[in-house]
Amino acid sequence: MPGRQSISRPHSHRLRVGRFSEPGRIYLITTATYRRRPLFRDLSLGRIVARALYHETGNAATLAYVVMPDHLHWLMQLEQGPGLAEVVGRIKGVTARRINALRDSRGRIWQPGYHDHAVRREEDIRALARYVVANPLRASLVARLGDYPLWDAVWL
Repeated sequence: MPGRQSISRPHSHRLRVGRFSEPGRIYLITTATYRRRPLFRDLSLGRIVARALYHETGNAATLAYVVMPDHLHWLMQLEQGPGLAEVVGRIKGVTARRINALRDSRGRIWQPGYHDHAVRREEDIRALARYVVANPLRASLVARLGDYPLWDAVWL
């Protein structure tokens, strides 16, 4: 039954269709935890992700990010070298290993795949960064952005 297969099979492979990595391009990446588990309610786990975005990206510069309880929004600029899939895969792999080590577990941390938006040249990057870091406010996790610990932007 064709419909049955599509229900049980994740569609993350469709996210890769037409994906193109362009050095110098700014991307907004969104990726979710496996089964949308709110792992990053635990601040120590969220900090693992935050640190990796600055120290484990290889050829990508972090411009802004917010680690939400069950997903990550990351505004980054890709530089020369490995492509977008490799950079995102590295972040997910490094953080998964560190989180599992801290939790003394071996489970999946991230869902397969991710969503990326190649930022158009005419888009206001600072406005996009403000949108990214304001996610905790829109989700009613905090009343003031300064009360949420897992975000940053280079313009601050």
